[in-house]
Amino acid sequence: MPAQPLYSDVAIVGAGPVGLFAVFECGMLRMRCQVIDPLDVIGGQCAALYPEKPIFDIPGYPRIGAGELIERLREQAAPFEPGYHLGQSVVGLERRDEGWRLTTSKGRVIQAKAVIIAAGAGAFGPNRPPLADLEHYEGRSVFYAVTQPESLRGKRVVIAGGGDSALDWSILLADIAEKVYVIHRRAKFRGAPESVARLHALAEAGKVELVVPCQLHRLEGDTAAGQLSAVVARDLDGQERRLDADTLLPFFGLSMNLGPIAEWGLALHKGQVAVDPTTCETSLPGVFAIGDIADYPRKLKLILTGFAEAASAAHAIHPLVHPDEELHWEYSTTKGVPGL
Repeated sequence: MPAQPLYSDVAIVGAGPVGLFAVFECGMLRMRCQVIDPLDVIGGQCAALYPEKPIFDIPGYPRIGAGELIERLREQAAPFEPGYHLGQSVVGLERRDEGWRLTTSKGRVIQAKAVIIAAGAGAFGPNRPPLADLEHYEGRSVFYAVTQPESLRGKRVVIAGGGDSALDWSILLADIAEKVYVIHRRAKFRGAPESVARLHALAEAGKVELVVPCQLHRLEGDTAAGQLSAVVARDLDGQERRLDADTLLPFFGLSMNLGPIAEWGLALHKGQVAVDPTTCETSLPGVFAIGDIADYPRKLKLILTGFAEAASAAHAIHPLVHPDEELHWEYSTTKGVPGL
């Protein structure tokens, strides 16, 4: 028997920072939202990849951790009581007379008068190193993100990679882990110059050990329990080095694609969704895109740009949800937070 649809004013695809702010903007215009995201937690990449990483370009916050930013956005959206449907993707989008019907990978059906796609870079996942038995350790002693740094206190940690994520976590864990090894295939790192300088200073102080130029070669441990005992690296001459380790953190970037979004009939440009920059509406009437997934000439890929796009989309959606009501716009300082 088909699932009964859940009716809402707006369906938001993506629970990252821009999607969460869209809940607030829609709520300020008395529009209810349902939010769908394939991750098991809200926050998108901020929560999944770098919750401890500082962000410096959020207005009013000289410095704020990515995880803290998500918590503040969740708190800001909370008065409007959004529904969160996590751990599931939107696999179907169908036009209906009264709006759009979305079907998720878990069989949830959501009927909405408008859709906001706030899916960041689209579907994404880590680039996995080509190591035998890797899958036995993933999620138990091999991780592609660190959500609780304290869980690594006193452990022997191998970090592989040469970009910003590898550098950031090497620096942070230097004072938490018992031992930090950094494996990179080159002696030169690709991250921010300040981070590279800090990493080398930590290496000189003996707080981290650089294993360069080397690559991951083999894992050793108890595959049944998923527990590493060592990571074996190999240099350019084929010489191996065994590193006693409890945890491996491979940071080789993300593989990204639009996933099912690419099949929805949207006009695309270079792998992104083309929108009208004045409203963020896509080529499908009633479907909007905001944040990194949205594309238009001279687009700036910044979180604050996505926040502004959320406001533009919400105002463009208002007449679809309240067709007989003229929008008398007021500053939030004047009207406060309205009830729904």
